[in-house]
Amino acid sequence: MSLTRLDGPIQFLKGVGARRAEAFARMGIACARDLLYHVPRRYDDASTITPLARVEVGMDVTAVGTVASKGIVPTRSGLRIFQAVLRDDTGIVTCSWPGQPWLDRTLQVGDRVLVNGPVRFFHGRQIQPREHAVLSRAPKPAAHRAHTSISQSHTPISPTPGTRPPTPTTPTPEPATPTIFVTYPASEHLPQWVLRRVISLNLERLLRHVPAEDHLAPADRRALGLPDLATALATVHRPPSLDHVPAATRRLAYDELFFLQLLQARVRHHVTLARPGIAFARTNRLIRALHDGLPFTLTGAQIRVLREIYADMAAPRRMNRMLQGDVGCGKTLVALFAMLLAVEGGHQAALMAPTELLAEQHAARVRELLAGLPCGVELVTGSATRRRRDEARARVAGGEARVVIGTHALIQEGVEFDALGLVVVDEQHRFGVRQRLALAERDPAPDVLVMSATPIPRSLAMALHGDLDLSVIDELPAGRRPVATRLADPDARAEAFREVAKRLDRGEQAYVVYPVIEESAKTDLRAAETEYERLRGEQFAGREVALLHGRMPAEDRDRVMRGFVAGEIQVLVATTVIEVGIDVANATVMVIENAERFGLSQLHQLRGRVGRGDRGGLCVVIPGGVGGERGEGGAARERLEVFAGTGDGFEIAAADLRIRGQGDFFGAEQHGHGTTLRFADILEHGDLVGPARERARALVDRDPGLSGEDNALARQALERMYGDRLKLFGVG
Repeated sequence: MSLTRLDGPIQFLKGVGARRAEAFARMGIACARDLLYHVPRRYDDASTITPLARVEVGMDVTAVGTVASKGIVPTRSGLRIFQAVLRDDTGIVTCSWPGQPWLDRTLQVGDRVLVNGPVRFFHGRQIQPREHAVLSRAPKPAAHRAHTSISQSHTPISPTPGTRPPTPTTPTPEPATPTIFVTYPASEHLPQWVLRRVISLNLERLLRHVPAEDHLAPADRRALGLPDLATALATVHRPPSLDHVPAATRRLAYDELFFLQLLQARVRHHVTLARPGIAFARTNRLIRALHDGLPFTLTGAQIRVLREIYADMAAPRRMNRMLQGDVGCGKTLVALFAMLLAVEGGHQAALMAPTELLAEQHAARVRELLAGLPCGVELVTGSATRRRRDEARARVAGGEARVVIGTHALIQEGVEFDALGLVVVDEQHRFGVRQRLALAERDPAPDVLVMSATPIPRSLAMALHGDLDLSVIDELPAGRRPVATRLADPDARAEAFREVAKRLDRGEQAYVVYPVIEESAKTDLRAAETEYERLRGEQFAGREVALLHGRMPAEDRDRVMRGFVAGEIQVLVATTVIEVGIDVANATVMVIENAERFGLSQLHQLRGRVGRGDRGGLCVVIPGGVGGERGEGGAARERLEVFAGTGDGFEIAAADLRIRGQGDFFGAEQHGHGTTLRFADILEHGDLVGPARERARALVDRDPGLSGEDNALARQALERMYGDRLKLFGVG
């Protein structure tokens, strides 16, 4: 079935035109389908609307009224306040917008407006709206009404789940008091009233072009309790009641998750099955020697994930697996056992780390663990001398080096492997997609194991990494001492630094972390550069203090980090550049300033930098006027209390997602994944990820190219949504 009408340019819809189409394009609405999927961001039931006569001081209300009069009220301080008097059938009330005189140009007498906010007393009761929406514009004079490009009419739609939307009838005027008030994401150039009218004019016509039979079969819909797509779209725009909205939204969420999983299933098929993999033969010659030489026993979780990894590596298809675990759970040791299986099978194994320092630390540790075993360990980095690089590359190419550790230099020209069998990518989120895949794009195709020390809820991990099979180490080694965490008030800062000084006197080292590099007139945040000067002149005078941040030249950053690792620097004043890639057993204490500016998972990663030796670690978090200019004091304080109360990274990640919301979590914690979920909320729709993943993988297993006639709609939708990423992964 052709979907041409939904793919048509937005400008040809009723009420749009060329000029308004440009404003729609700036909001990401380029075609009719985009408009159909531009769903309301909030709903207000008529039963929740407070009649204006009942508005009382101290209430927090949602009200609807017509602008009866308006104007700007100046104050002695110079502040200009826009005020509008709203009227409904019961009475009138004043709305006040301090510091927003520009609203006088956008709100007109006769406009019908929805407002939401607290009611305060100032020369009478006043609503001070947090937000407002123009539901309809004041009628134009009769002489001009015939020339307007937008009508105020629409046909109400009251779909019943499981049925098709009704055939459009002659448009009727918008009722004076609709059952549900919808509010769309709007912009300065596309205000609420324009969006509502354009959608009302076009909704039923667009719904007729939604296929009656979509990619989700009726049996699957019934099993998941989901409505058909046309009903869902009709309902989110014109719900007969608020009770109908969750099921409709859930259908859109499922589709979003399904097509994301379908993309990832095609990538997985391309990576794991399109080319034959290596079936590694296990002899235990090296694995047993490493196991018997360990001064401790593996945890149950390490043994479990090793079995999963070994089963993958023994199979003829390629392994493409993620190893997720908390800080200090022993992921690198598990990876080393996997690398030895590759070496036992006559192949080489490579570990790629995001920084040279971390690569060097991995190499030193691996050499220590494999001392005496017949498998050469080679380090390949970009900063080595030319002679050293040439020698290392020769040993890798000749097969003398069986375990190769390095940075992105491993994927640069000039590095050739004799028989690469396994690629391990550490801190995988620090690499671009192409960087991560470059080592694996060889012939024969090596197995791939990516590691992440950023715990995230399992449903979110499956949503973000559907192309990977997932192994989770959810147990810390016995005897590992947790890092003590203290939430300190800002006025206790001096006491915190005295505690740091005591540890320095015992020969230990410290981190002091700040959210920004330099001071700004726009914020009152403590900055690393300023505080570095103060700390080395006051609290830590006479001690070796160094500064580290991301704007420093790479050679300067490397010099500072090496000095800290060598113990030459006692206090490292830094930004989040230390979040990964530095492992100093003698660093036992960390102070994090303006801690409310960090996400919980980021705080947990920072805390993981201390307590890595046999001494107890301490992390002191100091808020700086919690919430700052963002006005989120309660949520910020709750985050910090959660952080101080637990050392479980998975529990912290779940709390972070719950408190901050999915948008902040994706933006700050999961950057680089290229994933933004508009409809799916993992907290609310997490149970849909598993079914979406299973169905997507089964579909791709049956029809890898989605070339069958039955899969035409799914293929078209996938190409429309993810065409650029399909090409990136080579499955377009």
